[in-house]
Amino acid sequence: MAASNSSGIQTLLEAEKEAAKIVQKARQYRVQRLKDARAEAAKEIEELKAAKNEDFKRFEQEHAGSSDETTHRVEVETEQKRAEIEAAFAKNKDAVLQKLLETVYSVEPKIHRNAHLNA
Repeated sequence: MAASNSSGIQTLLEAEKEAAKIVQKARQYRVQRLKDARAEAAKEIEELKAAKNEDFKRFEQEHAGSSDETTHRVEVETEQKRAEIEAAFAKNKDAVLQKLLETVYSVEPKIHRNAHLNA
């Protein structure tokens, strides 16, 4: 019986060693899969960054010209409004000056209502 016990123990030890090997292989496989997944994710991130940078550069080029056009259009509109204001000033300058002079020369002195005449 000792021989069969020893044989059974030996079989169990061998099975345990085989299980340890299987577990080790599974761990190595899992680690390798994680490394592969990280590498693939990093590659996808770089590809996405490159695509987004290319889209941004294309967008920037498309709208760079319109910025110059917009600036020119704003300058033209500003010049037109300045010319309109100057024309309105020239047209109304004499009338405004006349009203100011009339107001200044037609002052009627009065005692303020809060002033007390204590004499």
